Amino acid sequence: MKQLPEDFIRQTKPLMGEERFNRFLGAFEEEAPVSIRLNPMKTEQEGGHLSRPVPWCPEGYYLEGRPQFTFDPLFHAGCYYVQEASSMFISHVLRQYVKRPVAMLDLCAAPGGKSTAAIAVLPEGSTLVSNEPNATRAQILLENVTKWGWAGCSVTNNYPRDFRKSKAKFDVILCDVPCSGEGMFRKDPQAIGEWSLQNVEKCWHLQREIVADAWECLHPGGLLIYSTCTFNTKENEENVRWMQQEYDGEILSVPTEAAWGITGSLLEGFEAPVYRFIPGITRGEGLFMAVVRKRGEKKEERGERREEREERKYPVQNQGIKAIALHLPPSTLHQDLSYADALRYLRGEAITLTPDTPRGIVTVTYKGVPLGPVKNIGNRANNLYPKPWRIKTTHLPTEPPVILEQIAKLKIQ
Repeated sequence: MKQLPEDFIRQTKPLMGEERFNRFLGAFEEEAPVSIRLNPMKTEQEGGHLSRPVPWCPEGYYLEGRPQFTFDPLFHAGCYYVQEASSMFISHVLRQYVKRPVAMLDLCAAPGGKSTAAIAVLPEGSTLVSNEPNATRAQILLENVTKWGWAGCSVTNNYPRDFRKSKAKFDVILCDVPCSGEGMFRKDPQAIGEWSLQNVEKCWHLQREIVADAWECLHPGGLLIYSTCTFNTKENEENVRWMQQEYDGEILSVPTEAAWGITGSLLEGFEAPVYRFIPGITRGEGLFMAVVRKRGEKKEERGERREEREERKYPVQNQGIKAIALHLPPSTLHQDLSYADALRYLRGEAITLTPDTPRGIVTVTYKGVPLGPVKNIGNRANNLYPKPWRIKTTHLPTEPPVILEQIAKLKIQ
């Protein structure tokens, strides 16, 4: 284990307490757990499992070891998402508080883990704007959301202030804000070298700026879900208390079980319900989450026709918000590939389809799940899989990795 910064130890040990901090340190001597979250639109769990489920997310499962996900076509097809277990808590929060169709904004969404988790649990008729300010990361977000598959999601590349200026309004806003990254120390040793008290201060200011912009975009009665992957109270409880004092936000409790090992508030004198995941105590990486409701009730415009209400479900339209889109040629023709051909396709190579396959655009599948399009010209099918998504390595296995097989009675839809 790389030596933790002295300032971090000096700050965090009294915060957590001796026993809790020692358990946290002990987690560095263990292998970080590996977990995936199934896509309910592409897989169906028929009962029974071999892997241990993530207790706060029915679609989540811990795996034995870390397989080579790159060589599983079902991973590229969006049948599951590789996500650390603590972050799946967003699914539990949304299940508790979102019971009707909503317009939701994931403000800092890349690479897409929490957005795809939201897609899986939002009620039918909901819409999700999945936003990422960084242009390069926004393309990664677009890839993951596209592979997950849901027509109600738009991917955008804007700063939080752009949404505020646009006057777009949402029922739920997830602020998974940039932070000092203390919760990633075990998983990402580079985060240790980048940590400093100055960076904590910088993040604290940025987080409040983001929340201030997001709050203006929230309907009265709407939910702001605040999340970081750090431990200190400055970026966590102090910001939640600030929302309570500055905006009269109502901090909501989320039902949990003691066996989950979630830690509550560590800020002296602040007893509001917040949820902190600490490695060594919870089976996952570091995470903090709180749910804040904007007081008041959403005003419905009188006399509004149904068609107009439908349009209002897509708050990014004509609002000065820059949306990004991926244009893949549509096809009603499908052909299933062998494992070897699926890997060739994912590498961007031309493949050969069966002689009776019609010419033109064809969607190739693996185990019945679409991978992407090709243009069949007869003697070969030219590859139309987006170049940035392609597998780069030339050392390909002959047998698929055993990943979803770790979950018993799983049906690929």
